[in-house]
Parts: sequence; structure tokens; C-alpha cells
Amino acid sequence: MEAPLHPHHPTDPSLPSPRDPVYWVTPRHLAGDDGALAERIGDTLAGLGWRMWPTSRHTLLYVSPDGLCGAEWILAAYPFELGGLPVAWQLSARPHATSMTEWNAYFTTGVPYEVLADLLLAIDARETPDVGLDGPERVVDALSAQGWVRDVDRPRTTAMDPGFSASVSLDMLPPLVQDVDPRPDLLGWQAWAEPVPGAAYLWCASFSASVPHDLVAAFATSLASPVPVSRRTVPEGVEGRVTVVRRS
Repeated sequence: MEAPLHPHHPTDPSLPSPRDPVYWVTPRHLAGDDGALAERIGDTLAGLGWRMWPTSRHTLLYVSPDGLCGAEWILAAYPFELGGLPVAWQLSARPHATSMTEWNAYFTTGVPYEVLADLLLAIDARETPDVGLDGPERVVDALSAQGWVRDVDRPRTTAMDPGFSASVSLDMLPPLVQDVDPRPDLLGWQAWAEPVPGAAYLWCASFSASVPHDLVAAFATSLASPVPVSRRTVPEGVEGRVTVVRRS
């Protein structure tokens, strides 16, 4: 049975309590983060055995057991924006514990935490998080397998959801996205959700040029998954674009 689910501002005193109903929401890329992006990803990292400590910049830094991967909750530091939204999580990897960072990936508020968690699971499972053998087609193939539509002008590097409210594309890197390769005009995977064309973005993600394509494909596979996600609230601006079903 479908039931209405109304968006709430995070500071709204009418926010649901833990006793309020929980809903299944699809599609996943428009479900938002339920205001729990820090907590959910922190739980995922703790479950993987990543160590955490606060920094002098009021951020939370997690490091993998082998010391090669990092995940930092940087919203308090407000380093920069993607699509007008503050970056909340920064992921990074390096080939050796004493080497410089090889690649970075950035995620704003609003990104579905399930998608970021699945990416972290893929990163944690790899012995060498800085090396990949797959080409860019791996990412678009992963999206096409879930019913996303290839861009007719760029079928090997861009795919959109059937409702054209989200896109994953190999494009020029935005400013301040850091990579071990210092050359200008590098391409990296960019992803975003735009529930209404021309309106504000719901979330954005940016992968630097050296992120292995198979890791981006893990993100894309989860993003396009038809499996509903559990939410207590949905973001503003997605009315009519999502299906909400009360959990029994």
C-alpha cells in the first residue's frame, strides 16, 4: 500500500521520531541520505575495522587497517562545493603507506548512503586500491545493465537514468579535485542527481582521474540498483519522481 511521505527540513521539529513509520523508497538515486550520511558511513567503516580520530579541522578521519585508504567526514571544514552543495565525504587511496595519495573521490550531502557504503566495501575488498585494469566502458555497462540509458552522443562515457533525473559521465574535473596526475584537462567520473531540470542538484560526486574504473562501476551499480532503500524522510523536490511504500 502506498502512503504519502512528506519532505522535512533537518531542523524541522516535526521530524519523525524513531517510533514513526519507515518507508521503502525507489529509485535509490533520488532517496537522499535521510540526514544520516555521517552516522551510516561511520558505522560501515567501523564495521570494516577502519580506525578513526578527530582532526584539528573538526573533521573525522578514518584509515583502513593497511593504511592505504582514507575516508574523511569534512563537512565541518567546508572545503569546497560541487554543484552548489558542500562536500561531505572525501575518499582517498595510495599505493604504499609512505607514498602520496594516488586518487581522491568527493561526495556531497544528499548522496544515498547505501551507494557510498557499497563503494567503500569494494575499496576495502581490494588488495591494491590504486590499480585497475578495466576501461571506462565498465562503468557505463554497469549502468546499462540496470536499465540506465546511454547518451546517444557519448555512449561509451555517459549514462542517465530512464527519468533523466541523474547522470554518470566521464568529464573534465571540477576545480579543487586532486589527483596524483598533475596534468591539466584531465577527465574523471562525475555523477549527480537533478530531480527537476534546471533546479538545484540533490547531490553530486566527483572521482579524480586515477580512480580505477571498476571502483566507479561499483558505485554506479549500487546507484542504479532497483532495490528499494529504507527512509523516514525524502528530500524536497522529488515529489512525483519517487515511489514510497510503507513498510509492514
